[in-house]
Amino acid sequence: MTSQTQKQQLFLDKVLERSSLQTLNDAQRATQIVFRILRDMMLNKTSDQIEKDLKQRAPEGEREVIDLWRDPNIMVAFFSRISPVQNLHIKPGTFMLRLKQEGALPEEVAPEEVAQAVFSATKEILPEERNQEIAELLPGEIRQIWERA
Repeated sequence: MTSQTQKQQLFLDKVLERSSLQTLNDAQRATQIVFRILRDMMLNKTSDQIEKDLKQRAPEGEREVIDLWRDPNIMVAFFSRISPVQNLHIKPGTFMLRLKQEGALPEEVAPEEVAQAVFSATKEILPEERNQEIAELLPGEIRQIWERA
């Protein structure tokens, strides 16, 4: 296990505990996809502010959540930054389909439960005003999952 994985483990352990995912790799991949979809739904300035909040507020053992927030796919990250299309309106069904497919979730794992686990662990770090800002971006069922988390 690399030191980077060990640092992420506390945050990812929360995702594992709160979902039926079985491995750290599954939790890491799912978290990165949830974060990618969230970033797609916001302006760059909002995403940058969330990253800044994570840097300032993440407990020592959870600092690697910052790396999880950043897209590990360099090309996707680059094109997302320069795209004139930001603040996408992603429907709840599309959100869950993307999480299931891009996150390669096991068949028996519900994407709603994984989203709630990632949301819950993330909300513990972010300040209340940022949590509210994110909630306002989310449509219907996704917003309900965020608020329950």
